[in-house]
Amino acid sequence: MSAPGLVETVRVEPAIDWRAVIGGAVIAAGVSFTLLAFGSAIGLSVTSTAPTWRDSSAWLWVLSGLFLILVALCAFGFGGYAAGRMRAPVNEAIPVAADGELRETTLRDGMHGLFTWGLAILLSAVLGIAAAAVASRAAAPSGGAAGASASVAGENTIALELDELFRTDRPLPADIEYRRAEAARILLKTSGRSGVSDEDRGYLTALTAREAGISDAEAEDRVNHAIANSKDDLHRARVAAVMQAFLIAAALLLGAAASWFAATEGGWERERRIVPVWDWSWRSRRI
Repeated sequence: MSAPGLVETVRVEPAIDWRAVIGGAVIAAGVSFTLLAFGSAIGLSVTSTAPTWRDSSAWLWVLSGLFLILVALCAFGFGGYAAGRMRAPVNEAIPVAADGELRETTLRDGMHGLFTWGLAILLSAVLGIAAAAVASRAAAPSGGAAGASASVAGENTIALELDELFRTDRPLPADIEYRRAEAARILLKTSGRSGVSDEDRGYLTALTAREAGISDAEAEDRVNHAIANSKDDLHRARVAAVMQAFLIAAALLLGAAASWFAATEGGWERERRIVPVWDWSWRSRRI
């Protein structure tokens, strides 16, 4: 036994145990994907492609933010604990406090939790980029009638306004996809500081009258209505995007803390050979 104030030495692992880090990141990504899929299924999303109450509901933002925090705590907590618990044993001499606390070991366990956190985010980002690329090609293929001219942003945000703009009982023209994309690019200007110019407004009115087969007065009413609604929808979409980015950042920061402390807890149990399982001793009493 060491006297108070004396320092002993133990052996610790000097390098990063990437096996434990990768394993923890895989667990974190799996738990995160499962919980986010469940949240999407029940409608816990900050953004919406439809101009409904979901785009501007503060209660939905709060609830979605709390759910994102729950996902981060669960995913990175499990991943960090696994990384800390499965980290390789020690093999380098370092000082240990007289009270027996392996401070250097605890620090290294926590750092492994942060490595797991960063790798899990990187894996999720790569998968998200790949999924977005596939979805973009499906929404706006490089060939065909729509081609690269299709305005994906317009179709996702102000599709209803475009429908109302070109609504008609006549057969749709062959170039309607290009005309919708052209109108969408004009309507997207409503979110800018200068808005839609008189020239663009006049062109959109003439385009609507020709494609829908209506009078200039009716086309002008449709254009004014579409411009006003597009401005509101784009504002709601922008606010929702900012709120979503803030909530995601807050959840990830809390996830980093959860991963750190979970990894140190896993390392603490590893050093003391504690097995984190349920007490099944009651089963022996039933036999």
